[in-house]
Amino acid sequence: MITKNKAKAYWKENIKYVLILLSIWFLVSYGAAILFKDTLNTIKIGGFKLGFWFAQQGAMYVFVLLIFVYVRLMNKLDKKYGYDE
Repeated sequence: MITKNKAKAYWKENIKYVLILLSIWFLVSYGAAILFKDTLNTIKIGGFKLGFWFAQQGAMYVFVLLIFVYVRLMNKLDKKYGYDE
């Protein structure tokens, strides 16, 4: 049986994960592509400046990776609180 306290703890931990992962995505997409662009542009990958690469592709790759990380974290969280199938 799922109690109200257990459900609150589950959602609190879920929101913590979401905020951490969104912060990482923000830092990569906004920080690497805009704030640290000039510093990153001194490095080249495949002939393209790293700041440009993050702005065009890197942020999307990180976002997809974070989706897989979130799925894994949520599976563990579901098992921890007894919400798994």
